Amino acid sequence: MSEVAGSHKLNAFDCGPPGQVIYVHVWTHRPGISGMDIVKSYLEKNNFAVRTATDGNEALVEVQRFNPNLVILDLNLPGLNGEEVCQRIRKRSNVPILMLTAKTDEVDRIIGLEIGADDYVTKPFSPRELVARVRAILRRVNLQFEEEGPSELVFRDLKIDLVRHQVVKGGQIVELTPSEFRLLIFMARHPGRVYRRSQLLEEVVGSSFEAYDRVIDAHVKNLRKKIEDDPENPCYVLTVWGLGYKFNENALSENSQP
Repeated sequence: MSEVAGSHKLNAFDCGPPGQVIYVHVWTHRPGISGMDIVKSYLEKNNFAVRTATDGNEALVEVQRFNPNLVILDLNLPGLNGEEVCQRIRKRSNVPILMLTAKTDEVDRIIGLEIGADDYVTKPFSPRELVARVRAILRRVNLQFEEEGPSELVFRDLKIDLVRHQVVKGGQIVELTPSEFRLLIFMARHPGRVYRRSQLLEEVVGSSFEAYDRVIDAHVKNLRKKIEDDPENPCYVLTVWGLGYKFNENALSENSQP
């Protein structure tokens, strides 16, 4: 089955009832209760409504049909693999994606982030860890609307609407993942302030989880591709060598709010 057609891109905040999760996993022919059943049960006991899919094509249909608040995506899927599923979801939705991977190589995990995943969990994992990670992602998404400050930030040809969760560049809407949007507004609220990667990790990923600097580098790389005219020579998100990143204070528009 091909990807469901349609030009409207779904916003993570237009999704179904709070706590609705689609869990895309590998189904195995094993006797007894599988680890996947345990995870599903654990999510449901923590008040998440869970729908499952066992291959990539089914996952695309379920995401289109139910507009979940979050997708848990196993990258090791039969047929249409997890990377392809992630990319196809990203073409029409900015729903948070938590990827499950058995790959321990750093490059493989970075590739997952670069194609649009917001976070990852390495197998094997405990159901408790997974639920905690899901809660952390959804909490960060919801907090974006609760923070005080201006409802709109304007920088040259870039406008960030904090109420609509929308970024416009040169009159065109820029589609960001929740993690990319969170990273952007965190820095853009304080132009010129230098943030260490550890600070950005805490904001975007959560300090209570195992992570590393390359996670932020991957998100910054994706963000630059979307908001910069020349990602190799950025004018908005700048690298401060030996320290971290900052949002360019010289990019302020005359119409920017304090």
